[in-house]
Amino acid sequence: MHLPFRKRIQLVVFLLGVLPAAMALVGLAIAVRSPAGTTRANREVMEDLARTGRTLVQSLDSTRLSPAARKSLAAHSKALNDAISRGQRQDTYAGYYSYILPILVLVLGAVVLGVAMRLGGYLSRQLSRPIEELIGWTGNIRRAEPLPPDEREGGAPEFAALRLALREMASGLAEARVREIEGERLRAFREVARRVAHEMKNPLTPIRFAVSQLSGTARPDQREALEVLQAESARLEHLAREFTEMGRLPEGPAAEVDLGELLGELARTALPAGITPQVTLNPATPVITGHYEPLRRALSNLLRNASEAVGGAGVVGLTSQPLGENGAELRIVDHGPGVPEALRERLFDPYVTGKKGGTGLGLALVRQTVEAHGGRVWHEPTPGGGATFVITLPKRRQALQVK
Repeated sequence: MHLPFRKRIQLVVFLLGVLPAAMALVGLAIAVRSPAGTTRANREVMEDLARTGRTLVQSLDSTRLSPAARKSLAAHSKALNDAISRGQRQDTYAGYYSYILPILVLVLGAVVLGVAMRLGGYLSRQLSRPIEELIGWTGNIRRAEPLPPDEREGGAPEFAALRLALREMASGLAEARVREIEGERLRAFREVARRVAHEMKNPLTPIRFAVSQLSGTARPDQREALEVLQAESARLEHLAREFTEMGRLPEGPAAEVDLGELLGELARTALPAGITPQVTLNPATPVITGHYEPLRRALSNLLRNASEAVGGAGVVGLTSQPLGENGAELRIVDHGPGVPEALRERLFDPYVTGKKGGTGLGLALVRQTVEAHGGRVWHEPTPGGGATFVITLPKRRQALQVK
C-alpha cells in the first residue's frame, strides 16, 4: 500500500523516537533484573550469616571467657547486628528501585513517544503541505490556469523562495503563451495581407489608367463620378501599399542606425509646418544594429499620428536616451485628446483605429517593425493629457525576430 508523503514522514520520525526509547527500556529491564536477583542472593546470605552467628553466640559459655574475649564477642555481635540491619535496609531500597524505577522509566518513555508523535506530525505538516501545494501549482501551470493567491505566512525560507520562483516561472510562461499566440496571429495576418495586396494591385493599375483616359474626354456631368473613382482608387492603392508593408519583414543585411540622427532628421522633414518639434536627444544614445528604412517608416507613422492628434498645430516631443548599457529608448509625445480607454488594450492590433478613415494598420506596422528588431513598443498617457509612445531597442541583434 502506498502511503502519502505526509504519512511517510510521520512514520519515519515516529520510528526515530520509538527505537531509542525501546532500546532504553530493554536496557533498563536487564539492569533492573540483575540487581533484583543479586539482592535476593545477598539477603539469603545475610540471613544464613545471622542465623549461624546467633547459634554461635548462644553456644558459647561467656562465664568462662576472659574479659577481653567477652569484649571481643560483644563487639562482634554488635557489628554482626549492624551489618544485618544495613543489609535489610538495602534490600528494602532495592525492592523499591526494582518496582518504582521501571514505572518511572515507562512513564518517561510514554512521554518521549508522545512527543515524538507530535513532533512527527508537526514536521510532516511543515514538509508535506508546501510540497503538496507546489505539486498542485505545477498542475495549474500545466493547464495554463492562474496560480492561487499565496496565503501562507512564515515557514521555511527555502519553500518561500521556491514558491516565488514558481510564480515567476508561471508568469513567464503565461507571457510566452500570449506572445506565441499573438505571433501566430500576426503571421497569419501577414500572409493574408500579402495575398490581399497582390490581388488588389492587379486590378488597380488598369482602373487608374482607364480613369486617367476618361478624365480627358469626360463631359461635365461625368467629372464628379470620375473624381470619386480617382479618390477611391487612390485610397485603395494606399491601402494595398500598407497591406504590402504589413505582409513583409525587413529584408537585407542589418546596418548601424544612429537613432538620434534619425529622430532629428524626421523632426525636420516628417512634421507639418504647423507642428513645433521639441527634440531632446541624449548624445549617449547608442547606435543600434537594424534596418534604417523600416525604422524610419515606423517612427514616421508615430509622428503622423501625433500631428493628427494635436490637430496639425501644436508641440510634439521627440526624445532619445540610452537604456542601460545595451539599448536605447525613444519617446514620441503629444498633448492631444489621448487614446480612448476602450482602445488602449488593443491599440496595436490590426484594424483597430480611433481615426475617421483610418485603416488601423499604422500602429500594427510599428509594432511589427520594433519587435522584428528585438524591441518593445507601448503607450502611456501623457501627464496633463495626450499620448506618449515608448520604443525600446537593443543595441545589437544577431538576427531579426520573426513573429
